[in-house]
Amino acid sequence: MSDSPHPLRQPVMDALGTVYDPEVPVDIVNFGLIYGLEITDDNQVKITMSLTSPSCPSAKAIPEECERKVRAIDGIEDVHIDIVWDPPWGPEMISPEGRHKLGME
Repeated sequence: MSDSPHPLRQPVMDALGTVYDPEVPVDIVNFGLIYGLEITDDNQVKITMSLTSPSCPSAKAIPEECERKVRAIDGIEDVHIDIVWDPPWGPEMISPEGRHKLGME
């Protein structure tokens, strides 16, 4: 396996960047909910992510939207979403861009 980034990494991240929690005006990437992304040589995608809390009203819809959008990328063979709660999400995980959009600067 090569040390260079997988050619589908940026399209996957771009797709994830179009997913929003309906209660937050920042995409899930900039909101810090994506913890990991693995893409195998045969284009199997594993996304490790969290939500703001286990009781998030969109706990089912957000991962389903992620899977649907990533699966639609040409060349992707399969998508697996792994929801984790450790480490727990916190506002310190929000990107500088996300902080700017939320007025947290």
